[in-house]
Amino acid sequence: MSENNYFGLLGNMRAVPGKRDELIAALQDSSRDVPGKLVYLIQLEQDDPDAFWINEVWETKGHYDACLTMPQVQEGMEATRALIAGVEVRVETEPLGTFD
Repeated sequence: MSENNYFGLLGNMRAVPGKRDELIAALQDSSRDVPGKLVYLIQLEQDDPDAFWINEVWETKGHYDACLTMPQVQEGMEATRALIAGVEVRVETEPLGTFD
């Protein structure tokens, strides 16, 4: 186990066909200015126009848990629900390195 308390998430999402850009924009908008978020990296799958990966790094798991209760994040989850076809992978990680 490392000396840091960083918390990470790695996930693969699939948008409703043709809605990937709209879904990504809504996710990015609802996650702006969230305390404790160090990295929010979205990577598009080249062979699938509806799939993408999200890599998140947080100062601590507590910061991540707290963000889920924020009004802007709650509203974002509601707004994106109809755009998500599925979450295919969701893995909690322990990021190593420096992010600040």
